[in-house]
Amino acid sequence: MTRANAARWRPVQDWAEAGGATFSQAGDGQGFVIERPAGALGPLRVEWGESQRSYLPGCELRMRCEMGLHRDLQLMVLGRALMETLERAVFEAYTDTLKTRLDTGTPEEMRWLVMFPRFEQAASPVIRQHYGVVGATRELAGAWLDGELGEALVQASEDLLPEGHPFVLMAMRGNLYLRAGLDEADLPRVQGLVWLLECAARAARRVGERLSDSGAWPTTTSVAWTPPSMRAGDAG
Repeated sequence: MTRANAARWRPVQDWAEAGGATFSQAGDGQGFVIERPAGALGPLRVEWGESQRSYLPGCELRMRCEMGLHRDLQLMVLGRALMETLERAVFEAYTDTLKTRLDTGTPEEMRWLVMFPRFEQAASPVIRQHYGVVGATRELAGAWLDGELGEALVQASEDLLPEGHPFVLMAMRGNLYLRAGLDEADLPRVQGLVWLLECAARAARRVGERLSDSGAWPTTTSVAWTPPSMRAGDAG
């Protein structure tokens, strides 16, 4: 099986190594890891294998780009269908009579839907229809989407991330993260998702530089853990 997978992933391996990265199979032979230690945007790690999130059934492609971004840069774009699913899960967890708060083990993806305001003023109707966007502030989220990232998301909605495809892109802890459901790690999709992460990384760096120049933008990390549907006066 390991040898068969090596042949199956040969195009991905050749592409990764041509770009100065290393390619290795996971210990169980059921996935792979790409490590690019240097690059204009920072060290990049790409993994494909069994999903680590319950909302992504089957296999996933997950990535991390270490960028040293401003710590207040907390932003997320996710598929709209996935956002609605996670919001229902958050609401159920919050209203469960046996729980008074969300568990600390709840993924950031879910916690942020409660903690941060939603940005719904994207100029593109495609973005408003296909994606959900939240951020530490709406201003930060809007600035991140403005330009290259917004254009890339519109393009991705045509084939790479069709409607309903589970996908999460996050800026947090100074890094960029991406997760997407991916049953088969074929080269075009791996390349496409890496390209999308790189677009988001460049946009995050641009916004992060504005933060550094002007001081920290206000955040909403102190917002009570109340689901959006129960938050009085919330326009999001």
